[in-house]
Amino acid sequence: MVTVYEKKPGYEKKPGLSRRELLKRGGAGALLIISGSAVISPEHAWGLETSALKPETMATLIQVARDIYPHDQVPDKYYAIAVKGHDETAAKDPAHKELIEKGIAELDKKAGKGGYRGLGWEEERVALLTGIEKTPFFQAVRGGLVVSLYNQKEVWPIFGYEGESYSKGGYIARGFNDIEWL
Repeated sequence: MVTVYEKKPGYEKKPGLSRRELLKRGGAGALLIISGSAVISPEHAWGLETSALKPETMATLIQVARDIYPHDQVPDKYYAIAVKGHDETAAKDPAHKELIEKGIAELDKKAGKGGYRGLGWEEERVALLTGIEKTPFFQAVRGGLVVSLYNQKEVWPIFGYEGESYSKGGYIARGFNDIEWL
């Protein structure tokens, strides 16, 4: 049985995180602090120093990465490592720096007061991303994440991936012919 609740008159979803949303998120998507040229997660004891991009931009990129490839079991630290490449590329390529900084600024502007990270509801953030998915900014971020997030050996066990097989004798010697599932 499904219960449907009606909205109370005058009720509107408020921007930002509700108490329920904050508790639901738990460890994933925790508070990030911007200090000088760094993004810091005091709860999980990691930090990311930036050299070319603004730390606010990097913090927003971490949230964008989490929204593009959402994995609740993957800590923000690995998303930060995945987007660090944009900072390194921006240090060498002014055009890439402009692409990322301008893309984040436009995303923050579309999000309204509080910017992209200020939106407490994932659905709102995903709707904004859907609206820009054909832009060069979105394609650069998404394309970079495919490799930079999933190529981190530290996240492989989270997904149940054992890694490459060649050094262990190849797939044929490591269960290719196992038919235990029959």
